[in-house]
Amino acid sequence: MRRFLHIAVLLLLCGGVLHAQDTRKQESRKARLEKEIAEINRQLKENSRSSSRALTDLSLVRRKISARQELISESDREIHALNDSMRVRQKEIDRLQARHDTLTLYYNRLVRSAYKNRDSRIWYMYILGSENIGQAARRFSYLKGFSREMSTQARRIQETTATLEVEKQRLAQMKDEAESIRRQRQADVESLRSEENESSNLVAQLQKDRRKYQRDLEKKNREVEALNREIAAIIRKATAAKKKGATTSSSKSTAKGGKSTSTEVDEKLSADFAANKGRLPWPASGTVIDSYGQHYHPVYKNVKLPFNNGVTLAVAKGSQARAVFDGTVAQIVVIAGYGQCVLVQHGSYFTFYCKLKSVSVKAGEKVRTGQVLGTVDTISGEDQLHFQLWKDREPQDPERWLK
Repeated sequence: MRRFLHIAVLLLLCGGVLHAQDTRKQESRKARLEKEIAEINRQLKENSRSSSRALTDLSLVRRKISARQELISESDREIHALNDSMRVRQKEIDRLQARHDTLTLYYNRLVRSAYKNRDSRIWYMYILGSENIGQAARRFSYLKGFSREMSTQARRIQETTATLEVEKQRLAQMKDEAESIRRQRQADVESLRSEENESSNLVAQLQKDRRKYQRDLEKKNREVEALNREIAAIIRKATAAKKKGATTSSSKSTAKGGKSTSTEVDEKLSADFAANKGRLPWPASGTVIDSYGQHYHPVYKNVKLPFNNGVTLAVAKGSQARAVFDGTVAQIVVIAGYGQCVLVQHGSYFTFYCKLKSVSVKAGEKVRTGQVLGTVDTISGEDQLHFQLWKDREPQDPERWLK
């Protein structure tokens, strides 16, 4: 019996491992979404509900709504998968139960037959009453087979019973898990309704004083356009200087009959940077509130915003900006509305980190992946990091590069 218990435990463990492997990806996605929602809640809690921050709060709330909707969809997928698994498990239980019933019925017949002939003398007389040795051997073989069949049936019943118990326990676990997910989903749906109301209230607040927000928007647009011009000019100078240096180095190397060492290093760094597309670390922990590309105002739908060459992250107060890859600090500048900005060159690629209060590196310094470049500033009551990524003179969508 102990052996059958070991088999049952092994089956249960195997089932648990397989289920864990099937659900690991879903749990990872849910954990990421829950972490993002918790981070947004923390940022909203830190924000004062002033009119100057209403637009940022609206971006955060809408981002949270999107994450919440995805979380609910993830729960729906989990519940659907569990329902499918439970149907399969129930069919297996029904099959095992039918097998168990058949085995038990057959075993009971064997037991009744054995009971009727339970006196061992009857068995001996049955063999001794044979007409010849051949018949005695056949009768002995029959009786031996009968005994073996009873033992085999008993073992099969025990094995089936153990497996059936494992399947029932697993089904019970699935039902508990599905019920837990349903309760959490219901809580998420209620939170979503609350967040949608919060978003509507913020939109109403923004629409209430349209003239003021338009003035703020015009100022921000001028700052964005100035930033884009400044960064484009800086990168033009950097790429021109790099090409000039490469040409000069190449000329000197040709006179000596050799190759340019510095150009090779740039090419290798560029190749290493490109090879890590989609795997670069984020420059700070936070929530994307303004993504790359052309967008319209979230409230005044007919107002086109300036093209965003990067991403803006809402971060915790005092957050640090970190280099996303090895490189060299090309320049540190101050831009109106964006505080101190650090430009890091990675061969043919450039990364820009803006809205810094203090900078912990200097121009010409080599930096490593994850190295602190500076501390994010609080500008107009907002803690944000603006980040851009360029390939030569072409801005890139940072979210395609960052993991």
